[in-house]
Amino acid sequence: MFDGGRAPGTADRRRGYRTAMTRRSLADHIRVLPGGLTEEDGAAAARTLLAARPRPSAVLACNDRCATGVLDAFLRAGVPVLDEMSVVGFGDSRLARRAHIDLTTVGQDIPRLAELAVGRAIARMEAEAAPGP
Repeated sequence: MFDGGRAPGTADRRRGYRTAMTRRSLADHIRVLPGGLTEEDGAAAARTLLAARPRPSAVLACNDRCATGVLDAFLRAGVPVLDEMSVVGFGDSRLARRAHIDLTTVGQDIPRLAELAVGRAIARMEAEAAPGP
């Protein structure tokens, strides 16, 4: 995983990655490297990974911009993405859907998440304001 540092949501993604790996008995393969939020950050993280041995077969980037930097660095190094390396971004951005990028990405329904959050906040406030027994 190429980490996003202190960016919003990064700690949750890092925790989710570690949990998923552990649940699949892959805890020994957990590796979190500094990444960042930009294409340049992703390319730098990918160059670090390119020098590693053994090299993993997949990378989860903290966002789609970072992932596109990873793709660029792998392409320039001659690493065939899909054949030798899988790259997954996060955010389902327009960038990820460009034909020449065609990035696998994790999407979120932000309007629906916001609706659920506001609904829960209102329910909590109404419960706190309700007269007791």
